[in-house]
Amino acid sequence: MAIVVGGVLEKDGKYLLVQEAKEKFYGKWNLPAGRLDSNETIFEAVKREIKEESGLDVELTGVCQIGNSKLEDDLFVSIIFSTKVLSDDIKFDSNEILDAKWFSYEELSSTKVQLRSENFILGAINNARNKLVAPISIVEILN
Repeated sequence: MAIVVGGVLEKDGKYLLVQEAKEKFYGKWNLPAGRLDSNETIFEAVKREIKEESGLDVELTGVCQIGNSKLEDDLFVSIIFSTKVLSDDIKFDSNEILDAKWFSYEELSSTKVQLRSENFILGAINNARNKLVAPISIVEILN
């Protein structure tokens, strides 16, 4: 089982997506997201993944989506956070990410942008846009 964490980053009415370099999803656009490592909290993981994939620092402001998917031989749980962007300088490792770009909602909901998982990405962004966001305080880090 994998736990995936990611974030909806919004700036001036546009949403940041990253373009995958991994062979399986090559060229597809996704939210900045990745797997939780065994030695970190959910909060640490999402900030790390966003930083690795976009170069941006964020403040976590809420939870806008919790998802679950059964795969052929595995399953994953995803937790997507709403964020406040704290920095502007986009940087990424070109071995992992081909590009990072701000998209309007209209661009994302058109068929012109190849999304890695349309329901997953647009669902999280719609929740953030519609303020269907749980307060960050509902996430408790247990010791």
